[in-house]
Amino acid sequence: MHLSHTTARRAALLFVLSGLLNGCANTPKAEPVSDTLAATPATTPVAPAATASGNYADHPQAAQFIADMAARHQLPRNEVANVLADAKRQESILKAISRPAEAKPWRDYRPIFLTRERINGGVDFWNTNAQILADAQQHFGVDSRVIVAIVGVETRYGGNTGSYRVLDALCTLAFDYPKRGEFFRGELEQFLLLTREEHVDVRTAKGSYAGAMGQGQFIPSSYRAYAVDFDGDGKRDLWHSERDVLGSVANYFKVHGWQAGAPVVSRARVSGSAYKALLEKGLKPHMSAGELSKFGVSTDSPIAADTPVALVELDGADGLEQWVVFNNFYVITRYNRSPLYAMAVHQLSNEIAAAR
Repeated sequence: MHLSHTTARRAALLFVLSGLLNGCANTPKAEPVSDTLAATPATTPVAPAATASGNYADHPQAAQFIADMAARHQLPRNEVANVLADAKRQESILKAISRPAEAKPWRDYRPIFLTRERINGGVDFWNTNAQILADAQQHFGVDSRVIVAIVGVETRYGGNTGSYRVLDALCTLAFDYPKRGEFFRGELEQFLLLTREEHVDVRTAKGSYAGAMGQGQFIPSSYRAYAVDFDGDGKRDLWHSERDVLGSVANYFKVHGWQAGAPVVSRARVSGSAYKALLEKGLKPHMSAGELSKFGVSTDSPIAADTPVALVELDGADGLEQWVVFNNFYVITRYNRSPLYAMAVHQLSNEIAAAR
């Protein structure tokens, strides 16, 4: 509400990584500007340490990366090399990325986010930022409750925006995590461009273990593509400007097709096994609600027959749960591709709104 995911927008994070990279999905590259980097002077296979010295500038894949940055964006080679040389491999990142929260079943995932503390925190955050949220809802057409819930799920309303240097996170994953190396080299590229555009210190910026930044946890490509200067100060600051943070989350949802006031999910009942074929069709609405009965699916609430829908099944505390999901649910999964994440955001948003 994406490291994101994002993000040299060539690929989306794998399903299990989605939760970490807000706004990480299928985003086009923003056009770079030409100036220097903003900086102060100076289980899954994992690659061995890049070099004996641990210097990422000496990594076998670094020469091509440096050449690409010079050719594509006119960055001085020695400047890029110096930045890479300052990055530190983080073993804890490689361990963390192999066990994302989204790998849990819904019965274990839900209690992480649907807590009284997080609900009350959402009420306080909404009250504190009521005018900003009202402005964002009016300008972008995105419901305030979902904006609040995104920030609540991602960073506990800005209370935990990440403790890793973004440079360390992205270099570790770009050069020492072969499974997703190409993706994260793209994000590293985007991060270097972002630091000069937004005057962010390349060596001190902090974020998640996957390189997601700010209160909404945008990965670099999503930051460049979707963040907005909602406070009008000439800079998109997703760490400290509440207007920029909330406006950027709203903009992300607007761009991906959020429909204000439209439903997100409807609890379903199933009979037989024909419904299982629908689970393989993905999260994007792909059929009309009027066809659900052919597969033994009914809903607690009536749905217009021509409404596009999909079906998801979650492993809940009381057994399997089936849910008919709409366009807005799919939009939440553009921020993070896990249906667990989308359901947690939706349910948290409702709890916050009810408590307020």
